[in-house]
Amino acid sequence: MKKERLVAVKTTKIYCLPTCPARAPLPKNIVYFETASQAEREGYRPCKRCFPDFPLGMWIDKGASVLLPPPKEFDFRKCLKYLARSSKEPCHRVKQDILYKLLKFDHDFVLLKIHLQPKNALRIDFLTPRPKKSIRARVAKYVWEWFDLGTDLKPFYGMAKKDAVLRPLANKYYGLRILTMPDLFEAICWAIMGQHINVQFAYSLKKRFVEAWGEKFRFNEKVFYLFPTPEAISQQKVVKLRRFQFTQKKAEYIIDVAKKMQSGALTRNFLLYKNNTRSAKEELMRLRGVGKWTADYVSLRCLKDSSAFPVDDVGLQNAIKEQLGLRKKPTGKEIYGFSSAWKDWEAYATFYLWNSLT
Repeated sequence: MKKERLVAVKTTKIYCLPTCPARAPLPKNIVYFETASQAEREGYRPCKRCFPDFPLGMWIDKGASVLLPPPKEFDFRKCLKYLARSSKEPCHRVKQDILYKLLKFDHDFVLLKIHLQPKNALRIDFLTPRPKKSIRARVAKYVWEWFDLGTDLKPFYGMAKKDAVLRPLANKYYGLRILTMPDLFEAICWAIMGQHINVQFAYSLKKRFVEAWGEKFRFNEKVFYLFPTPEAISQQKVVKLRRFQFTQKKAEYIIDVAKKMQSGALTRNFLLYKNNTRSAKEELMRLRGVGKWTADYVSLRCLKDSSAFPVDDVGLQNAIKEQLGLRKKPTGKEIYGFSSAWKDWEAYATFYLWNSLT
C-alpha cells in the first residue's frame, strides 16, 4: 500500500496528514512532503489537530498519561539497565523499574514517569500539570525515538543467530534497543567528553557540566536537570569549563559547537536531510575536535545511522576479542572481516558489543 504524502500549506507554514479535519487549503498554496522531517527542515510546523509528526495510531492518549505500544522485540528492563549504568547520570533517573525524565516544551517543564504496563506497553505519566494534547504528542514522539521503537529488529536477530560474534549477545540482550540521544548538542558534547578517558570520569564531567549550566526543576524535594542548551554554553569562557576538569581543547571544542548550533549553522535536521555532496559524517568531521570516532558515535547515538561503525573504538575491539577468545585485540581490517555479514546493522552490533563489557 502506497504511503500518502503529507500536505503542507505555504501560507500558514503548517503541514498535515491527508486526512486532517481542518478546512482544505487552496491547491495553489499546497506543497507535498514524503516525511515529517523533510517538511520541518523546510520550515513547516506540524498541525495540532492531526499530529502528522507522530500520528495518533502510534500512541494512545489518556489525557493524564500516554501509552506507547512497542514492538515485540523490546525489553524495557534491559533498556533501563543500560540507562542506569552510572549513578552520576544527571539527565534522567532510574528507580525500581521506573524512569524519570525532565523535558521542556514551549517554555514549560514536563516531568515524565515512564514505566511498564501489562503486555510490555510503556506508560508515560505526567508529574507536572497535564500538558496540552499537542505537547503530549511531542512527548510520545520523543520517548518513541529515545528507545528507537520504530526500528524493526527481526532482520537483525535473523542475521545475528547465524553469526559467531553476535549469536550469544543477541540471545542475552534480546529486546535491548539503542538508547538514542535525540538532542544533537548533548550527543556531540557527550562524545567529546568521552574522548581518551574512562566512562566514569566522563560521567563526572557531564554531571558537573549539567549542574552548572542546565536548567533545573524541583519535584518532591528532588532536583531534575535538562542538558544545557547551545545558547547557554556559547556564552561561557574556556576557563569556566577548565574549573570542572575539562581539558583546554575539550572546553574549546564544546564552546565552538555551541556557537555553531546557537547560530543555526548546525542542526540535526541539516545533518539528517542534507542536499549537498558531503555526508552527515563528513559534515561532523569539519567541526573542531570531531574526528572519525566521534562522528561515528554521534551518527550511531543521535542520527540513527544503522551503518555507523566505530571500528577504532577500544571498547568495540575488546568486546570482539572477548567474544571470539582472541589473544589480542583485532585490527580494524580484522574487524571488517568479522563483520562482513553485519551490513546495515553495524550500529546495533556495536551497541550490543559495548553492552557486553558492562
